[in-house]
Amino acid sequence: MAASGMKLAVAVACALALASACHGLQLGYYKQSCPRVEAIVRDEVKKFVYKDAGIGAGLIRLVFHDCFVEGCDGSVLLDPTPANPKPEKLSPPNMPSLRGFEVIDAAKDAVEKVCPGVVSCADIVAFAARDAAYFLSRFRVKINVPGGRLDGRRSLDSDALNNLPPPNFNVNQLIGAFAAKGLDAEDMVVLSGAHTVGRSHCSSFVSDRVAAPSDINGGFANFLKQRCPANPTSSNDPTVNQDAVTPNAFDNQYYKNVVAHKVLFASDAALLTSPATAKMVSDNANIPGWWEDKFAKAFVKMASVGVKTGYPGEIRRHCRVVN
Repeated sequence: MAASGMKLAVAVACALALASACHGLQLGYYKQSCPRVEAIVRDEVKKFVYKDAGIGAGLIRLVFHDCFVEGCDGSVLLDPTPANPKPEKLSPPNMPSLRGFEVIDAAKDAVEKVCPGVVSCADIVAFAARDAAYFLSRFRVKINVPGGRLDGRRSLDSDALNNLPPPNFNVNQLIGAFAAKGLDAEDMVVLSGAHTVGRSHCSSFVSDRVAAPSDINGGFANFLKQRCPANPTSSNDPTVNQDAVTPNAFDNQYYKNVVAHKVLFASDAALLTSPATAKMVSDNANIPGWWEDKFAKAFVKMASVGVKTGYPGEIRRHCRVVN
């Protein structure tokens, strides 16, 4: 393609906000340097997800928690060291609930055997989340995820606290938190649908939704009271399915639960408090295929937040430590 044609293609992709070319990312980024990478990651994800659907939910959450802190740069994967004793993964929003790290390790090991030093951990996180959504949705959610992210070297627990929206945010706070990452209100509502899979610790919702007055369905509140202590502690903090109807299916049931007031978090219920977001919830709940298509597009936008495609990025040899 001529240089002028290439520039035009990039401009169109940026305008559509679908291909992430404006961030230096490209579909088929490893076509020449590591052509089998996406198949290798998908095979590893499949092994884990078919054994435990919860791991798939963890991988989808993992990319969100990575991208909202320091951008999509694999910073959430870094282990504590004497020089950095409190990385992101030890921050309260991530510890002990974040999971899927062993899948990223397995995928990275498999990729390194074929293409050493070529594929970033950040790209593996994005590819793994895409694949988890594909398998858990019974192949309905198909996302074209570009590659080209580099791994970051900064990872601080305070950054996670400052950037990840907590489960008690109201709708305006949620919209603001997503806007700070270049994502709009519809992206926020669509990405919230990932709460259709996975589990939550009782401590994340009991005080806001069960112990205090709220709009929660009475029968659902009683169901939660049977499973959660009134005052959860670190030694007594059970988990509950975020979607009690289809807990292992990546589908639009979450939005039906929102409408029925049968959701765990105050931030979930908050989607009904604005006419604009309430309409989005209704559409996602009632129009077949609507949410799945919108999720694929919103995921690509989220997975291009703050990417590092040059200095100070690197390609880590091991995902848990900087080079």
